[in-house]
Amino acid sequence: MKFLHTMIRVKDIEASLKFYTEVLDMELDHKKRLDDCWLYFLNDKEKTCQIELTYNDDTPEKGYNVGTGFGHFAFAVDSLDEFTKKIEKLDYKYLYEPFDLNGKGTRIAFIQDPDGYEIELIEKVVW
Repeated sequence: MKFLHTMIRVKDIEASLKFYTEVLDMELDHKKRLDDCWLYFLNDKEKTCQIELTYNDDTPEKGYNVGTGFGHFAFAVDSLDEFTKKIEKLDYKYLYEPFDLNGKGTRIAFIQDPDGYEIELIEKVVW
């Protein structure tokens, strides 16, 4: 068995595509029309992870409730310092600023996508 993707519903597909492609460097693989929605499939650069953004025709005006069961997506970054410069240029802010996780140099930070889904960014020290 192989894990294929995670699906989330989004309120504004243009804002979500911009976030996932510009901020997280994901690439649009393909999109598909169903009877009541569009599905957008995005891959990471290594094509090891895929997120499906679902944009429903009848999207609630205030968007979707993220709920209490979902935690976050996690992405590896080479440098949180460089990522910070990037998001500042794109006018995004951290939910939780970068901090040292374990006292050994692994740093993490959190950002939110346009719908409030949390994304953890992990910079690991390589010895």
